[in-house]
Amino acid sequence: MSSLVWIELDSKTPDHNLNELRSSAKKDVLLCAVIKANAYGHGTAQMVKLLPSADWFAVNSLEEGLELRELGVKKPILLLGHVPLEQMNEAVQADFRLTVFNPESIEAICCPDHYHKPVRVHLKVETGTERQGVLLEDIPDFVKNIQDKKEIIIEGISTHFANIEDTLNHEYADSQLAIFNKTLKIIRKQCDTPQIIHTACTAASILFPETHFNMLRVGIGLYGLWPSRETYLSTIMGKLRVPDLKPVLTWKTKIAQIKTIHEGSYVGYGCTYKTTRKTKLAVLPVGYADGYDRKLGNTAYVLVNGKRAPVIGRVCMNLTMIDVTDIPNVKLENEVVLLGTWGKETITAETMASWAGTINYEIVTCISPLLKRKIV
Repeated sequence: MSSLVWIELDSKTPDHNLNELRSSAKKDVLLCAVIKANAYGHGTAQMVKLLPSADWFAVNSLEEGLELRELGVKKPILLLGHVPLEQMNEAVQADFRLTVFNPESIEAICCPDHYHKPVRVHLKVETGTERQGVLLEDIPDFVKNIQDKKEIIIEGISTHFANIEDTLNHEYADSQLAIFNKTLKIIRKQCDTPQIIHTACTAASILFPETHFNMLRVGIGLYGLWPSRETYLSTIMGKLRVPDLKPVLTWKTKIAQIKTIHEGSYVGYGCTYKTTRKTKLAVLPVGYADGYDRKLGNTAYVLVNGKRAPVIGRVCMNLTMIDVTDIPNVKLENEVVLLGTWGKETITAETMASWAGTINYEIVTCISPLLKRKIV
């Protein structure tokens, strides 16, 4: 991958964001930092170093968990996704907290011949997202099955909200929380209350103290991004504390060529852009292979010398063209900001998401993991 495209991470911002979210909860509530999907595109190895205040870490897959162990992480690591049955012993030996929702996973956990200590699992309850989770009517049998296994301890119970970020009406989230609380009562009749109870994502951490229980499981807010505009508006309308979330990531490249083209010239594939004047064009060595979305062609702008430079023509696999006609002193290998701030101008993940017709989560998560991440 080209050294002309890279990511810069503000060294102080991730832990600042974590503690801003912590301020929305009681002092004894644990903070679980979700760093799945290459830490939402920010870089797992880098973000682990920048979150010393995190009590726990959470990732999606076994492979992501093993990466954390290889990086020397000793704190509890929660695997949120399904662990392949044939690799369950590997997960057990790495001392991960395992999210469980399949009876087959329980049986696979009990297959190894020897355990140094019981395996701690977190029961995922289906409350209305209809993804991973145990249905309410299946909870008693599922819990009983675990209780019959001396190798397993139910350490935690969790769920995930389906419609807490994208709306100002939180009735559905309230109904999910009611199902979760009903499930808790059922479990408490069968066994001791699980030690760790967690339902709160970033939006719930900010908006609904009743979802906090004793651990927040926060993702997008760690990276200084709001889950949605609706979450921000709900916070304001509810007169709640507004956390000071600061973006962690800046995405940069350098100009690879500058040339002046004639009026009436076509730029890029498909001849989708035609110049209406003599144009000073700069070529950037970044494209959709790096995660710079193809839909940004003829729509986005980047920052050059602190000024906006429109993206013209289609975004290519490895190249993007911009118009720098009106920007003075542009030179070969000038830095260019694709996402971030330069002077008084800022391109946010939300702005890029609006151009591409998606959400800020996808903008940052889709940045190529092959790009170098620099802590600054």
